[in-house]
Amino acid sequence: MKLIIHGGFFSESSTNHETKIAKQNALERIVKDSFEFLKEHAALETVVYAVSLLEDDELFNAGIGSQIQSDGKIRMSAAVMDGESQKMSGVINIEEVKNPIKVAHILMQYDDRVLGGSGATNFARQHGFESFSTEIPQRRTEYENKLKALGTGTVGCVALDQNGKIAAATSTGGKGFEIPGRISDSATVAGNYANAFCGVSLTGVGEDIVSNATAAKIVTRVTDGFSIQEAFTKTFTELKPYDGFAGAIAIDNKGNIYHQDSHPSMVFASFDGDKFEVFE
Repeated sequence: MKLIIHGGFFSESSTNHETKIAKQNALERIVKDSFEFLKEHAALETVVYAVSLLEDDELFNAGIGSQIQSDGKIRMSAAVMDGESQKMSGVINIEEVKNPIKVAHILMQYDDRVLGGSGATNFARQHGFESFSTEIPQRRTEYENKLKALGTGTVGCVALDQNGKIAAATSTGGKGFEIPGRISDSATVAGNYANAFCGVSLTGVGEDIVSNATAAKIVTRVTDGFSIQEAFTKTFTELKPYDGFAGAIAIDNKGNIYHQDSHPSMVFASFDGDKFEVFE
């Protein structure tokens, strides 16, 4: 059993040391809590559980603490993919829901598995998700002062369960100040992808990630016989011509955990019941 999570990017220039320590501590708590959950649950349920914990922590840009768009509203996106069934489900630009990843998970039971905008929000209401404001004072201050965020905030999880099954989940609160209706990578196969061989979750600038089809490329290359390191190296090299901004976490079916970013520094943590690693 293996587990890795990410919480977007950490910038030394815009985040203080206390916040860095807080994120390290939060990631350690969440990855170890989620590993305990993994002991009794499948990878699919576990990645949803882990991402929901990340959504509930205002240190990260997903769920509570999501960025505010140019019209003053918060719209979030999330997706989950089951490596065994190859089913992916997601919500795009959903509003006033505490845990978008849980709505995405429920959608996996339906034929129409990716919903956007008011359709996603209405679906959530119909399935018992009450209206919930994910805005925190910090985000409102940033918006009112027109402080442009880096736009690299997303959370995600990849898990390998005791039966060798892989799943990936990703959730984002957006980049901040974007045009309403903008689609991020998080609910696409560029930002969240898994099959029986590998699972990948991305964070970074959505447009760069979509242009490179990053998650799908990594998984496809592992499926075709690349080592996970080789798949990452080749795929991240393909970001360089346009200075693509991305970070990725992954686990393959051999239990190899891997992570890489194109710019410093993605925040992440991994745990296998023995070895723990967190970003520095």
